[in-house]
Amino acid sequence: MLDNAAMPVRRQPYERIQGDDFQILDSGDHGKLECYSYKYSCCKTFLFYIFTFLLLGIPFLISHWCKQWKIYAQCRRCNLSEADVMLIKSSNGQYSVSRVFHGDATAGDPVCYFSYHLVRYIWKPEIQFFQKLHGIQGEDGEAKKLVELLEESRGHTAEEQEILLRLYGENIIDVEVKSYGRLFLEEIFHPFYLFQIGSVTLWALDEYFYYAGCVIFISSLSLIVSLLETRRQSMMLREMVASSHVATVAVCRRNGGCEEIPVSMLVPGDMIAIPENGCSMPCDALLLTGNCIVNESMLTGESVPVTKTPPSHSEEPYDPENHKRHTLFCGTQVIQTRYYGSDKVLAVVTRTGFATAKGELVKSILFPQPLAFKMYEDSIKFILVLFCIAAIGMAYCIRLFLARGAETEVIVLRTLDIITIVVPPALPAAMTVGTVYSQSRLRQQGIFCISPPRINVCGKIKCVCFDKTGTLTEEGLSLWGVLEVKSGSFSYPFLAQKKDSPGSDLDPFSPLTVALAACHSLTQVNGELTGDPLDLRMFEATGWELEEVARDTARFDLLVPTVVRPRKQIFKSGPIDPALGESIRYEVGILKHFPFSSGAQRMSVITRTLGDRNMHLFCKGAPERILSICLPDTVPSNFSDVLMDYTSWGYRVISLAYKPFGNKFSWHHAQKAKRDQIEKDLIFLGFLIMQNTLKPESTSVIRELKAAAIRCVMVTGDNVLTAISVSRECGIIGQGESVLLLKGIPPDNLNSAQLKYEYVHPPNAQQEQSRDRSDPPSTILNMSADDRPVHLAVEGSTWSFIQNHFPNLLSEIVLRATVLARMAPDQKAQLVVSLQKLDYIVAMCGDGANDCGALKAAHIGISLSEAEASVAAPFTSKVPNVTCVPAVVREGRCALVTSFAVFKYMALYSMVQFISVLLLYSHKTNLGNTQFLYIDLVVTTSLAVSMGRTGPVEEQLVKARPTATLASAATIIPVLLQTTLAACFQYGAILFLSTQKWFMPVMPTDHEEIVMCWENTVVFCVSSFQYLILAAVFSKGKPHRKPLYTNTWLLVSIMFLTFSTLLLTLFPLEPIASFFELEKFSGEIQEMYFRFYLLGLPILNLLLAVFVERCIAERPWMKKVIHFVSRKKKPKNKYKNMNQKNFAWLNGIQC
Repeated sequence: MLDNAAMPVRRQPYERIQGDDFQILDSGDHGKLECYSYKYSCCKTFLFYIFTFLLLGIPFLISHWCKQWKIYAQCRRCNLSEADVMLIKSSNGQYSVSRVFHGDATAGDPVCYFSYHLVRYIWKPEIQFFQKLHGIQGEDGEAKKLVELLEESRGHTAEEQEILLRLYGENIIDVEVKSYGRLFLEEIFHPFYLFQIGSVTLWALDEYFYYAGCVIFISSLSLIVSLLETRRQSMMLREMVASSHVATVAVCRRNGGCEEIPVSMLVPGDMIAIPENGCSMPCDALLLTGNCIVNESMLTGESVPVTKTPPSHSEEPYDPENHKRHTLFCGTQVIQTRYYGSDKVLAVVTRTGFATAKGELVKSILFPQPLAFKMYEDSIKFILVLFCIAAIGMAYCIRLFLARGAETEVIVLRTLDIITIVVPPALPAAMTVGTVYSQSRLRQQGIFCISPPRINVCGKIKCVCFDKTGTLTEEGLSLWGVLEVKSGSFSYPFLAQKKDSPGSDLDPFSPLTVALAACHSLTQVNGELTGDPLDLRMFEATGWELEEVARDTARFDLLVPTVVRPRKQIFKSGPIDPALGESIRYEVGILKHFPFSSGAQRMSVITRTLGDRNMHLFCKGAPERILSICLPDTVPSNFSDVLMDYTSWGYRVISLAYKPFGNKFSWHHAQKAKRDQIEKDLIFLGFLIMQNTLKPESTSVIRELKAAAIRCVMVTGDNVLTAISVSRECGIIGQGESVLLLKGIPPDNLNSAQLKYEYVHPPNAQQEQSRDRSDPPSTILNMSADDRPVHLAVEGSTWSFIQNHFPNLLSEIVLRATVLARMAPDQKAQLVVSLQKLDYIVAMCGDGANDCGALKAAHIGISLSEAEASVAAPFTSKVPNVTCVPAVVREGRCALVTSFAVFKYMALYSMVQFISVLLLYSHKTNLGNTQFLYIDLVVTTSLAVSMGRTGPVEEQLVKARPTATLASAATIIPVLLQTTLAACFQYGAILFLSTQKWFMPVMPTDHEEIVMCWENTVVFCVSSFQYLILAAVFSKGKPHRKPLYTNTWLLVSIMFLTFSTLLLTLFPLEPIASFFELEKFSGEIQEMYFRFYLLGLPILNLLLAVFVERCIAERPWMKKVIHFVSRKKKPKNKYKNMNQKNFAWLNGIQC
């Protein structure tokens, strides 16, 4: 028996730390924030500006890049209550500065707050700490209960509203659009542009005007495009946010009456009246009276309107996510309202501004989670290494030129030249080439990316989590049949299967038929029946019709907003209320809705049949939840077996139940009834069986991903057996592979919490069916000995149970869990985070708003919805199926290989030129400006840009993923070997030149630098070939990219540059030689032989370079040698160190 040895400690949202100048806040999505309080010091600020002036602005630049240093330089630590600014350190180590505002008094206490990522944190004098300001909340800062909101919401007076407005701020979601001037200043102070400015200045002083001009032109063009794109995106976001703004809203005052006020003045607690003809919601609000039909496509991506109703009187704390069926969200469109008599549809404001659902969405765009990727981290380290190499080269140059007695100006120019050679200014821009081309190719496939750096991360995806409905399966459901219960047992044949004559096989007076016709949230919009697709299919199968009678109450003694009845006129049988006459048409009025709740996993309605005195409750929902609220003697004994049969085949099964009320249960009782008090002691009616077909593309995509060693996980809100069946059908769970369903047993007075498992039989699998479900754990342990994987299936309730009682097993379960069902939206995000903790690069593919949390949490979020909420995901696919997943992986691998190749090429280009320059410096010469221009612009730039155009392979994905580690020995050793080859062949060329009898070394005067000489010509020609060689050997094709010859631009560039370099090497005629400052072709036979023999060096260099890349770099034997030398015994990734087939941790768990 496995019990909970270690109960997790409940994390407090605000941890009090010793010391009055430091506090830790929990910001939610951004983790913990370390907050340090500071007060401005006039003396320190004065000294800071003096040093900034004396040091030519360098302290200002440092403080611009590192915010904390500016605070350290200008402020002093102080108590939290006295702070002028807060220095905030996020969970990822980034610093930011927030100003502390001290405002007017509220109820005798000063309003003191600071903002971080558009969220306010207010000072609470009673606890001497800052506290996050939520929406509507109690005096203790906790969420109010539903019953409090329903009974105590009376609105605010104008004076109370004004006070709260200073506390909460205006109800505005405004995206700042920065001016071009401000954007220019922010961009120009980036280290990349400052380095380019310094490089261009140095080149201008060295009369290297052509390349300096080209760099200025290219950088200016890049800067202009960046500014235009940044401002365009800001304006688009602002227009998207402002498109739903309304000018005024009617608020009801506590002291009576209503008045129109600007929406910007709304505060939590205000009571607003929803117009009869609808409106665009300016805030989040809880519905108090009446019903609303709302289009939430902005949030969910589903155009089907939903009906919002007031909540029941419950002690449950109000939560917008858990009570979304009662909440009107900011930015959604209220189509129309339904109300009783002359009453208004009222709602209480719960959240305003950036605290609303729409505000949270905008914040997720403005402040995305930082991307930590190994390649990007290593590239920074690699650049720092290049700076260290440049420092060594600079020291060598200084010693060399000082020994010659060179002028100071020459020493400074030649020394600083080394930096621009070793660290090429175009390196950051060149690395983005592959990403830009991949983004363009994805766009052509209907896949849009708003975060290009994540394309490279796609190349390392190791796990993909899929939603089920609408992602792997079709969005719509079709009704397969209804299985009725009569006299406590299932009655065959199935009902509601006649498609040509709906409802012809249903008894219109049976409770089952009324449940199918009335237990839904359908409504009419512009004369068309709309609502949840499941409800729509269920209602259509009855052959009934729906009428929203609104104020027409002549046939009822109470108000009935919706009536359902058979299309064919049928008169009610049985006793009839004498006040209505002798015969009336058979109709059922729906009096009260209890909307579907993800927590309760059911919905219900209270109805009354016209002519009857008593009412009925009809309920439908998840079978296991309906079972728990039904009378045991009404439930068939084979309930679980029948349910398992149909869910195992992939059908979606919904349970139906009802309950008659007594005559004393009136309309007023129905409106005031609490859900948990009436949804009990129900009579079980039967199963509603729906069919959800698999999309035709799903199976092939899953097969391709699994063949590429990419783990596939299904995470859904559907039934666990249905999810397992769909997983088997699409290939996530292979044929013959075993599935264990984990379940938790809560603790009681005698026993502690326990965890058990049961074997899930595949349908029609006789061998598995014969296995006894009570097999001991050793059976499972023996199963893990063969090659067939064992999958775990976990339900949302079990997931929470494990988190609370067995947190130490969570990683073991996450490693093996393949199907996670009945998962709430926040649990989906928790699963993604748990996978990331095991070092998986996780992708999430979903189509609904309930996937948004997981889409944001994943490294790669792929949304199949075009709703505004989908912008939370880096990728959005217009093609509504999962074929976008291998497409993104394929492009990611291609982009990663390209970025890696371009980075290595640019690094080797700088090292080759560094070697050339040092070699020529030692021979008292240098490369000419035209030669630099030819190498830097014509050769290197054209090749680096062309390398990125190579597309991904169109074949199936392979298991091997491209490397993303620049700082590994497997990457550094080949780079060092290529650098050594370049140095050897350049030095060998000089040695070969020195053996020629006709060669005369250059002999410059003390203050003269001669460029046109044989040393220069030889080094220039050999190094020019080396740039071409490196571009060719780094342009790898399969397994992730197409071969080099498919890249027309690169192939033509290499061929053209090879021809031009051959011409410069073998036959540099007078005009060309003079222009390039090379030794011209004299026609002498010895010189001609020398030029042709010299060509042998690049050819040999090419052969050796190909050998290094094909036989050494990234080869398995190379990695084995490195692991042996470094004594590496286990992988770095946690999930690889965990034995996936080891189920020893199941010992002691009940079966």
